[in-house]
Amino acid sequence: MKIEEQLGQYLIENNLTIATAESCTGGLVSSKLTDISGSSAYVKLNFVTYANEAKHDILGVDWEILDKFGAVSEECAQSMANGLHKITNCDLALCTTGIAGPTGGTKEKPVGLVYISVKYNNIVTIKEIKLSPNIQRAQMKEEFANQALKLAYETLTSDRI
Repeated sequence: MKIEEQLGQYLIENNLTIATAESCTGGLVSSKLTDISGSSAYVKLNFVTYANEAKHDILGVDWEILDKFGAVSEECAQSMANGLHKITNCDLALCTTGIAGPTGGTKEKPVGLVYISVKYNNIVTIKEIKLSPNIQRAQMKEEFANQALKLAYETLTSDRI
């Protein structure tokens, strides 16, 4: 079973909702979630906040965070998750921000770097992943999206009592 199917099944079984805000994955996480029949029962709202203006205007990411740390940062990922949760009132907010390449990276923030954030039960979990910069852009986005869905599922299932 694909990770998006496992996640969807868990969301349905537990009557939970999910919302996404994606930058580097460009809607691929949303697409994977909505490829599942019946996903309208748990997918609340999805955004592609590719530009800094979108992160600020839609999600409320402070310009100071974007200026000081950049869009590809733990601080931005956390702010994205908090903003997404606030505007959608979803149970789980899932966000991605990174550099899919092949251009645009720096020594400090290379191509292949992604920050994935999940807000659930008022706790934001952030995962930093660094993939090889030699991976083609489409495959990079695919791996980023799969890692995001995996983190969402792991966050939910590790919360079991």
